[in-house]
Amino acid sequence: MFTRAEWESEADRWLLTARKYAVHGGALICPPGPPSQSGPVSDGIEGFARSFLIAAARLGGGAEDPHDHASFHIEALTAAMDPAAPGFWPRAVGFEDWPHAGITQPAVEAANLAFGLALCRGRVWDQLPDPVRERLAEWLAHHARLRVWQHNNWLLFPAVIEAFLASVGMPVDGGHGAENVERVESWYLGDGWYNDGPPAAPGRNLDHYNSWVFQPFLWQWYQLRGDAEPQWRVERYRARLAEFAASYALTFGDDGAPLHMGRSLAYRHAVLGGLWTAALAGADTPSPAVVRGIAGRTLDYFRRLGVDGSEPPSLGWGAREFLPVVQEYSGPGSAYFAGMGFLGLSAPASHPLWASDDAPFQPSDSPSVAILPALGWAVQHGRGDGIVRVVNHGSDHANHGDDPGDPHYAKFAYSTRTAPGTGIAWSDRAWVTGIDGHAALVDEWGRATRRGRIMGSAAGEGYVASWHVPRLGASGRELPGARIVTASLVTGEYEVRCHLVTAPDGWSLREGAHAVASDDGVSSGHETATAWAVGAGIRSLVLGLFGYESGSVARYEDGNAFGKYSAVPYLSARPSATESVHVALHILDTGTDAGLANVVDVDVSGTRVTARRVGGHAVTVDLAHLFGHD
Repeated sequence: MFTRAEWESEADRWLLTARKYAVHGGALICPPGPPSQSGPVSDGIEGFARSFLIAAARLGGGAEDPHDHASFHIEALTAAMDPAAPGFWPRAVGFEDWPHAGITQPAVEAANLAFGLALCRGRVWDQLPDPVRERLAEWLAHHARLRVWQHNNWLLFPAVIEAFLASVGMPVDGGHGAENVERVESWYLGDGWYNDGPPAAPGRNLDHYNSWVFQPFLWQWYQLRGDAEPQWRVERYRARLAEFAASYALTFGDDGAPLHMGRSLAYRHAVLGGLWTAALAGADTPSPAVVRGIAGRTLDYFRRLGVDGSEPPSLGWGAREFLPVVQEYSGPGSAYFAGMGFLGLSAPASHPLWASDDAPFQPSDSPSVAILPALGWAVQHGRGDGIVRVVNHGSDHANHGDDPGDPHYAKFAYSTRTAPGTGIAWSDRAWVTGIDGHAALVDEWGRATRRGRIMGSAAGEGYVASWHVPRLGASGRELPGARIVTASLVTGEYEVRCHLVTAPDGWSLREGAHAVASDDGVSSGHETATAWAVGAGIRSLVLGLFGYESGSVARYEDGNAFGKYSAVPYLSARPSATESVHVALHILDTGTDAGLANVVDVDVSGTRVTARRVGGHAVTVDLAHLFGHD
């Protein structure tokens, strides 16, 4: 495991690199890159506030400060609050017209700043000159009063600002923090996870925001509120946090790789935020030693990808820029939200995170499956290959009826060693074809449907399932007369994916496996009802077990975060005019060819499918009776 000194050294490298791009007395951190839609000044505030998260944790843990990060940030905040200085934050982003300023990106950065100031209050906030502190409090209070977007994690940003200001004796008049937090708490799904928006609304949004925003910001809210918050609410949150950390820890590969799913993936190390938070809050599952072990492996994982703080983090996953993993509001400093991944440094050296003698996590050679019913997920660990696979029947990010589906949410499967095919425009083939991890209906001209909104999900012993109405490409319109019920029978590291398909006459079915990618090229092949691809030591293979006629492979360039070249094995079939059943075995492992052991036996009787792992137990579902026709 990485020592605390090694984490401190890593933090110092990130912070010293960020300083190289400081302008206007440090008030703005402006790494190179095109400005976001919010403009270069807002981007500079973002660069400062997000990199400050690293400094705040570094200083908050009480360690020595040989590079004088405290003084640098005190001087920078002084410059940011100087009305005569060019980097004066309020003037630069329209704060002087604050009644009409509306909701802007600095609301997020004000929250990041408040979060960080709470961590290192004694070494930064308390050392600010009184006039600077008063102006900064006024700027923060403006953002605390905002009625931000009511349907996502933004509600927590003004709440944390309000809580911080109250904790330093500067209460905010007109804040909505308690109301915002109550609304967010109503989005709780179970298994420790929150939906990023009202669960009753169309679409479900499950992703790393649970770890890098929901859990840390709720923790900060309850901690800063102290006795003002009823004890039962605090205990409820802590129980949810512990449950989240226990389930979330399962989604990290043995090499520390996080699950490649959801938006804002350029935040990278911030995936550790929820795990660090659980340890800081005193949750004992997973143990502090396990949290530290996962965090160290994740740090090392991104180092191996070239993200080590020696350069500003790019808008991508590895060292290179890859814009499909970012959002339209992302700017050159956005990726510094990786700073949330250093949160563990805010614990002193005597904390169990750093002082515990408990044994860290040890990879297992035995395959395992965890069913998370509230999420509609099955989390699979392979046999000694270190890969984690998540079978997805609960997340779609389809918030509107015309949403064609987001590749980072709507696939049937994700993993720690693969990424979905993506693009940044409809001209990008990997995005347009959308083959990987998806069951599509395809017309005679090759136009394929999208998954769209998940209409219902179910879970039981050894399976997760869902159904959807296929939607037509970019329009998002439902395909008349079409319906697909899907159940994933999970036996160890294997997934037997079963579909009950209702399709209009003339449409075919296409079943896609994981995409594999490599900068060095991808090998592939196919036979009757079998297809495979191998890249960077990872094999994706799909084998038709029932109802499929042919196999093939789609190949792409520049459409995958894991490498320049990518390939997707897939199967094809011609559904019957009424309903038809189709069953395929999906394998993602470290194999090198099409060779398959006889790992699963499948029996299909009408709409009833039984999968039995050789030498193991059987899982049975009746596709026609999982959901009826609701």
